[in-house]
Amino acid sequence: MKDSQEKVLYVGKASVLRNRLRSYFVSKETLSTKTRLLMNQVQDFEYIVTDTESEALILENTLIKRYKPRYNARLKDDKTYPYLKIDLQEDFPRVYITGKFPMTEPVISDLSPRPVVSGKQWI
Repeated sequence: MKDSQEKVLYVGKASVLRNRLRSYFVSKETLSTKTRLLMNQVQDFEYIVTDTESEALILENTLIKRYKPRYNARLKDDKTYPYLKIDLQEDFPRVYITGKFPMTEPVISDLSPRPVVSGKQWI
C-alpha cells in the first residue's frame, strides 16, 4: 500500500487477495485506529504473485526490511523471523510456518540465553 508520493506505507501478504483487500473496505467503525489511519493515506495498491507461502513470507520480510513501512510493526527489526514447525505426530509429517518460537526445552546456560529445541520439532 502506497501513499500519494508512492511511499510504501504497508507490506502484507494474503492467500486470497480479494478477501484481504475487502477487509480494509468495511465500515470505518469496525477498523482499528491504526488501520483507519493507514486507509486514510492509501492511494495505490501494488501486488506480487508468488508460487508458495514460503516464498511469500520471505518476500514480505525482505520488502519490510527494505522499505521500513510505517504501519508494519512486526518484521521491521531483525528480532522477528518466521520459523518452520514440522509436526511428526501425523502419518504424513506436515510443515507449518509460524512467527512464534516456543521455549520447549531449557536454556543452555545463564551466559548464553538461547533456547534449545528438539530437532524433531523445530528447524
